[in-house]
Amino acid sequence: MSGRTKSELRQRVAIGSNPERNRAHNRRVVLEVIRMHEHLGRTEIARRAQLTPQAVANIVEELLEEGLLIELGRLRSGRGQPPIQFAVNPDGPLTAGVEIAADHMVTALLDLSGGIRGQSIIPLPDAGPDVVPGLVAKEVARLEASLGADHNKLLGLGVVMPGPFEVEGMSSVGPATLPGWTGTDPVALFAKATGQHVVVENDATAAVVGERLYGAGRQLGSFCYLYFGVGLGLGVIQDGRPLRGAFGNAGEIGHVGLVPRNGATRYGPAGALERFVSVFALRERLAMAGIYAANVEDIQRLHDEGDKTLLDWITMAADYLAPTVAMLENIFDPETVIFGGGLPDSVLEAVIAALDPLPVSVATRQKRTMPRVIRGQTGRLTAALGAAALPLLDTVSPHLSTAGPAT
Repeated sequence: MSGRTKSELRQRVAIGSNPERNRAHNRRVVLEVIRMHEHLGRTEIARRAQLTPQAVANIVEELLEEGLLIELGRLRSGRGQPPIQFAVNPDGPLTAGVEIAADHMVTALLDLSGGIRGQSIIPLPDAGPDVVPGLVAKEVARLEASLGADHNKLLGLGVVMPGPFEVEGMSSVGPATLPGWTGTDPVALFAKATGQHVVVENDATAAVVGERLYGAGRQLGSFCYLYFGVGLGLGVIQDGRPLRGAFGNAGEIGHVGLVPRNGATRYGPAGALERFVSVFALRERLAMAGIYAANVEDIQRLHDEGDKTLLDWITMAADYLAPTVAMLENIFDPETVIFGGGLPDSVLEAVIAALDPLPVSVATRQKRTMPRVIRGQTGRLTAALGAAALPLLDTVSPHLSTAGPAT
C-alpha cells in the first residue's frame, strides 16, 4: 500500500483524472479540495487533486466566471511571489433542503460553503401529496425573500422523506411512512410546485450526508448514523460515500426485530425496533402515562424535570440499541456509530450513557481512537442540511455524488 495506512486511504480527498472526458469529475474534485481546505493556490490545488497545473488553471477560471469560487489575493509565506488564493464563494448560488416528516417540516437554505442562510421548522397538519409540494414552494420562497432581492439563484432543491419507498404495507409505527405517497412521483410534484431541479432521498441517508458534511462525521471516512426521526433510520457512510441500496431503501433498521439485552425477541410490525425506539414510540409511551409531548422542547423539559416515564424509556431504548450497535459494528466495521436527529442532545447523551456495557463486537479494540458511540452535532437540522446538500453533490463532492467520472 505504498506505506500508507488504511485510514489514510479511506480519508484522502478524491483525485482528479486528466483526460478531458472526465472534466465534470475534475470540477467536483477541485471544488471539494478547496472546500475542505478553505483556501488554496493553484499549485497546491493541482498537487492535492493530482491534476496538471494547466487543467487546474482552466477549471479555476471557469468556476470563477460561474460565481462558485472567489479570489482572496496572495498569501504571504516564505520567499518568492506568494500564490493567489481561491475559496468557495459563500455569496454564490444557494441550495434549499426540506425534510418532510409526519407532523412537521424543516427547511434550510445553504450557501456553497455550508453556511445556513435561512431555516424554519413548521407544523405539518397534512403530509399528503396534494398539500405538501405547495407548502414547500411557499416556505422556500419565504426564506428566499428574507434574504433580499439581490440574493443569488438556487442551484436546486433537495427533499427528504421517511422510507421505505414503494413498499406496500411496510410501516411499523403508522405515521413513520407518509400516507398517500405510494404510486406518486415526488420529484415531478415538487419540481412542478417550485420550478426547481429536485432531488429526493430518504431521511436517514440525507441525515448521514448532513452529518458527514457539517457535523461529527466531517473527519470520518466510514461511520453509521442512527437517525431518530418519527421512526428510526440508519445512514451509512462507507469510504466517504453514502450507502443507498438498489432502490434507495438501504438502512431501514427500524423495521427489523431484534433481541433486547433483557427480554424475548419480537418479530413482525408490532415487534419492529422503531415501535420501541423512536420519537413516535417515546411520545406514545408518554401519552399512555397522560403526558403530552408535542415537540422536542417538551421532551427536553421532561428530561430536565427527571420525568420517570422518560427515564424508563431511556433505559428500555438502550436495552434495544446496545445489541443494535454491536450488530452494525459487526456488519459495517465503522469508525464509530453516531446517534442524532429529533431528540434533545441531553436525551441522546443519556441513551448513549445507558448503553454501557456494550456487547463485544469487532469494534471492541483496546487501541480505539474514539468512542464506539457518539452524539451527532447537527441536531434537528441534520436531514434538512443533508437535503440541501443533495443538489450540490454533483457539483462539489465526488465522494458523495451519485455520479461518477464522465465517460
